[in-house]
Amino acid sequence: MSDSITITLPDGSQKPAPAGSRPLDIAKSIGQRLADDAVVARVNGEMWDLTRPLEGDAKLEILTSRNPEALNVYRHSTAHLLAAAVLELFPETKLGIGPPTDTGFYYDFQRETPFTPEDLEKIEARMWELQAKDLPYERQLTPKQVGLQKYADDWMKKELITEKADDIFSEYTLGPQFIDFCRGPHVPSTSRIKSFKLLSVAGAYWKGDEHNPKLQRIYGTAFFSKKDQDAYLARLEEAKKRDHRKLGQELDLFSIQELAGPGLIFFHPKGGAIRKIIEDWMRDQYLARGYSLVYTPHVMRRELWKTSGHANFYSENMFKPMELDDAEYQLKPMNCPGHILIYADKLRSYRDLPVRLGELGTVYRYERSGVMHGLLRVRGFTQDDAHIFCTPEQIEDEIVNCLQFAIDVLATFGFDDYEAELSTWDGGASGKYDGAPDQWQLAENALKRAAERLNVKIRVIPDEAAFYGPKIDMKLVDAIGRLWQLSTIQFDFTLPRRFNLEYIADDGKKHQPLMVHRALYGSIERFFGILIEHYAGAFPVWLAPVQTIVLPITDRHMEYAQKVKDRLAAEGLRVTLDERSEKVNLKIRDAQLQKIPYMLVVGDREAENGTVSVRNRKHGDQGAQSVDEFLANIRKLIDTKARTE
Repeated sequence: MSDSITITLPDGSQKPAPAGSRPLDIAKSIGQRLADDAVVARVNGEMWDLTRPLEGDAKLEILTSRNPEALNVYRHSTAHLLAAAVLELFPETKLGIGPPTDTGFYYDFQRETPFTPEDLEKIEARMWELQAKDLPYERQLTPKQVGLQKYADDWMKKELITEKADDIFSEYTLGPQFIDFCRGPHVPSTSRIKSFKLLSVAGAYWKGDEHNPKLQRIYGTAFFSKKDQDAYLARLEEAKKRDHRKLGQELDLFSIQELAGPGLIFFHPKGGAIRKIIEDWMRDQYLARGYSLVYTPHVMRRELWKTSGHANFYSENMFKPMELDDAEYQLKPMNCPGHILIYADKLRSYRDLPVRLGELGTVYRYERSGVMHGLLRVRGFTQDDAHIFCTPEQIEDEIVNCLQFAIDVLATFGFDDYEAELSTWDGGASGKYDGAPDQWQLAENALKRAAERLNVKIRVIPDEAAFYGPKIDMKLVDAIGRLWQLSTIQFDFTLPRRFNLEYIADDGKKHQPLMVHRALYGSIERFFGILIEHYAGAFPVWLAPVQTIVLPITDRHMEYAQKVKDRLAAEGLRVTLDERSEKVNLKIRDAQLQKIPYMLVVGDREAENGTVSVRNRKHGDQGAQSVDEFLANIRKLIDTKARTE
């Protein structure tokens, strides 16, 4: 073995180093500042600990806090710090897994006694004590059989090692008590971790399977700087204020009824008013953009789902079949087979294409109880589903139209920022994708060119397509900077073949049409939840369930207040009248809490002059206006779908 190795740096320069040098040693030889900022190394494309000896000539990159991958390592190390603190305070605890997440980290623990908020405070304090000790994250190698014997009484570690460990696997120690099966890498020592905070504890099933034992999951967050962490925690507090479940109850928009079952949404009158606006807008757009409205049954024979493949490949997400007189039936998890049957009901000519079928169709999917979340993850929901059947020559224009439609949805409902992702296949290398190479090339090129034509920047994500075709996903950015998955434009090579779809081309022969799935809201329920959080419940006037409320100062002003209400209602406004015998200041306060855009106060002067005293929920008193003047002003806001008053 040579006493020297050659290190190739990212700029292509080469540097000799003694054999067995660590990446941290190389960083120090370049500059102490780089060594101080270093978090982890990339060696020959693989992530390595800074303290792991180099085994030979290597390409080396030192990653600092400026690299997103370094933050994942930093958070993973903080998760280990959490587990070490838990073991010191509660040594009877068994360890599950502790990965980094997009916003921090978590660790799963098995412990009979539930962790309390006071326990979290103690654990966080002990984490800081361990951080101050500058404890090293030490990697050690263990033969698989030795590991299985060592952890014979620890069912979670034994299971993980059995399933995931190589013949020789790595473990990491931290302090005298903590050791865990882990591929790493980690920061060199605890003193590198400068900012973290524990957030909450929740229940979690082992491996996310409700049939497995339930564990306790402690969530935390970690950042390279306290400034970044404080900014995140402020956003977290803002997100709590905007939580659609809390606002949905406070504003009386929707509920989930225990007697009916979880994941099933009841829209209350005010929520129903908003839903109607959302649905009516979409149906009007369908007709204006050349779609045909269709309606398909909620339940269909199981044979249909066998033909579509859902019965085999999607059965775990479907409700169980029900026996009826002539066959087994199942609730539909998707609308596409119903639209396919409509297309296939008669033979089509190329002159009939494209065929665009749109439906706001309710579907039912079995979601496990642990993953349901308000309006965002439910068991029954309505999709703005559309399916386009067209020729290869038409496909690019159809994709352009779909993409423009998605952008128009975002703009109409108040979202200016979005990200677009194109998920492609692996070129056929794995064999896991359906469809021929020429189909994939045609589809991916159509998606790329459509984005180029509309100047939409897309991020290509290789090997992330659905098995049946590539897709573009649109992710909106809400008022506090969060990304939400929204619209999807998805090719499908499988269903046209399964259902033997055809059209007569201009050569007189039968050909298989191209098929595109397209959902722009995603689902009405989820989109409604996003809207609640984006606007913090203060919907713009055109969307507000109650656009204005009339507030009589005393009971003797009730007659005039009723006339004002009737006039506004006759003009199509969603208006209500506060008939309570309460002080007007209390009525104003309650209307503010209900986030009603406009409050019209009426008393003696207003009744005498035929006016209303206008208050805006955001800007306060706007003075006296005639009813006609107020109507003209609010009508303009509604007709232009203005976002602010």
